Amino acid sequence: MSESDKSSRHRQRMQRKKTVVDSAIAQADQDKGLLLVLTGNGKGKSSSAFGMLARALGHGMQVGVAQFVKGRSDTGEEGFFSRQPGVTWHVLGEGFTWETQNLEQDIATAQRGWETVRTLLRDPAIGLVVLDELTYPLKYGWLELSTVLDDLVARPPMQHVVITGRGAPDALCEAADTVTGLTDIKHAFRAGIRAQPGVDW
Repeated sequence: MSESDKSSRHRQRMQRKKTVVDSAIAQADQDKGLLLVLTGNGKGKSSSAFGMLARALGHGMQVGVAQFVKGRSDTGEEGFFSRQPGVTWHVLGEGFTWETQNLEQDIATAQRGWETVRTLLRDPAIGLVVLDELTYPLKYGWLELSTVLDDLVARPPMQHVVITGRGAPDALCEAADTVTGLTDIKHAFRAGIRAQPGVDW
């Protein structure tokens, strides 16, 4: 096949593809605040959420972050984003469950944290809310799923919410507009490599 024929066939394929893509774009004619869930055992759930945070700031939006379970305040994302104008940042956890080893404390911490989240979900000026690691308090029963879902439904109509964490409950996934499951294929930690600043925290 000549280069001219290859070029012609490529152009025809791209023209057909453009017709399909343009049609799909034309049919997507709604605007609304989205609920996104990033779950699964693979690395990158929080990193993806913070990528969206950067994107929202690039569009001049105000954003809010609430981190459950995690208790450290020295992560790269907090160090960078908490200094940016338009960012409200809350570290709501007191460390992983195997560190706290106190069920009553973990429940009380999660419930106090959700009261803080409610202030974000009721503020129409905040365009994006990241609820990092929220799936764990839901999975462990520290927060009532029905209460969380009701508060998410009642948020301002154009407010976007991103929820991260493994094992997202089915009801949360059903309520979401977009659900992404990250797959764990290989991880450096299992080869004895410590979590690395700038990559893992």
